[in-house]
Amino acid sequence: MHFSIPDTQELGSSPTYTAYNIHINGSRHCVLRYKQLHSLNESLRRHCVGVPLPPFPPKRLLPLTSGQLEARRSSLEQYLQAVGQDNRLARSAHLQHFLQRAQLDTALAEGQVTSDCEEQPLEVQVYTNPASERILVSCSVQQNASALLKSVCRDLQLPEELVRFFCLFLVRRPRKSDELHLVRRLMDFESPYITRLRVQPCDLLLRTCYWDSSRDAKLTGNKVALNLLYSQTVADVHREWVVICSPGEGRQLSSLQMQGRAREYMELVRQLPSYNCLQFDEAQVDYPEANTLALISIGNKELALRTARGAKIYETKFRVTRMRSWRVSVTHNTLESRLQPSHLQLAFEYLIGKQTLRWITINSEQAMLMSVCLQAMVDELLQRGGEKAHPGSDDEQTAVTSASSTPSSTCSTSTWASSSCSTSTAPTTPPVRFLSENSAPKSKPRLTTSRTFGAVFFRNDVVDNGARVANEAFEGIGDDDL
Repeated sequence: MHFSIPDTQELGSSPTYTAYNIHINGSRHCVLRYKQLHSLNESLRRHCVGVPLPPFPPKRLLPLTSGQLEARRSSLEQYLQAVGQDNRLARSAHLQHFLQRAQLDTALAEGQVTSDCEEQPLEVQVYTNPASERILVSCSVQQNASALLKSVCRDLQLPEELVRFFCLFLVRRPRKSDELHLVRRLMDFESPYITRLRVQPCDLLLRTCYWDSSRDAKLTGNKVALNLLYSQTVADVHREWVVICSPGEGRQLSSLQMQGRAREYMELVRQLPSYNCLQFDEAQVDYPEANTLALISIGNKELALRTARGAKIYETKFRVTRMRSWRVSVTHNTLESRLQPSHLQLAFEYLIGKQTLRWITINSEQAMLMSVCLQAMVDELLQRGGEKAHPGSDDEQTAVTSASSTPSSTCSTSTWASSSCSTSTAPTTPPVRFLSENSAPKSKPRLTTSRTFGAVFFRNDVVDNGARVANEAFEGIGDDDL
């Protein structure tokens, strides 16, 4: 869970007070006063016994100067970032409830909702057929993502024990197009109703939430779950998220679909290398060279870049078990902090060869969701390897450590990243597979001018382990894996 406080605002009248704009995972979540954050700190101290809390900025008796206000903003930001990096605190019910209530109170104060008891019908897209359909679900502004998910699955008559294999995404669909733009996965610290209001035009979509395709077996034994999985897969094949490797496979899949043989269809499509992958929008990357445009997909324990080189399309695959660390950098425009961040960047430190690391960067507004996907794959790898799994199903609430929202702090941490790679020899090229599809990127992403910076880091470094989070799957790599 990544927190940032890019700016403040003066509210109230005679006297006024300072309010802090709280951003979570790159999006504005709520507005809070100092005393509310102080109350949160005391609540965590009472209920999370045995868990050390980060230092909280002290109260002051006299009015604060502008310099002191900025120092407090920075200290509160560092406090929240430290809370977010500790799984025991980030996943606590007290923090979840506090953040959800803060979002609701902010929506009430800003007139986005009229009552905390308000209920409205909410449309959710579900794959009951490959084209998907919309169902209406009664949604309270106080419901979180899990509560709404259970309501949707209940209406679909999906067994309760299978609900955990699904989740809700916010998506956008371009007009007159089958394309699908993933915005974010909904989490339990937010109200789906309020979050959707803030990011319109946007739809709610029910999808599977696991990465290990062997878990399909849990769903295929139930008629409702099998139909949801089958219809979602057919839709993914149609929009080319699942790449058909040969014309023969394409004809065979089409024949099975026409005959309605869902189980046989799933058995065949599961053998394709791009099955169960999420497709992201075109983004700007620095591999194999700077300012390269690439289509990005994540799945099957890999992050893949599809790039055009002349008239050919190539796919480069980066295995998640060879990512030593990754970080997400968020760039805010302070003049428009209530809108989406102007720039998001995912950077991962990749093991090119023995003792050879290289940072690969991706500039994309979906960078935060990419980070969530990487962490979810790591969690599943650890579970499959027999290691103790993290409690809870909220995959986005991963431990993070973050730099302060100032240009200087971002520059200093970037220096650490570059120096960690400078001692290595010239990097070699990861495995590249030629693709026959002619899907060359055509447009260059537009990056707006930024004013202040905030970054979230995922690292596995010997120094300062308390402030950095390990990719535990990376630790299991042996020489044979290289």
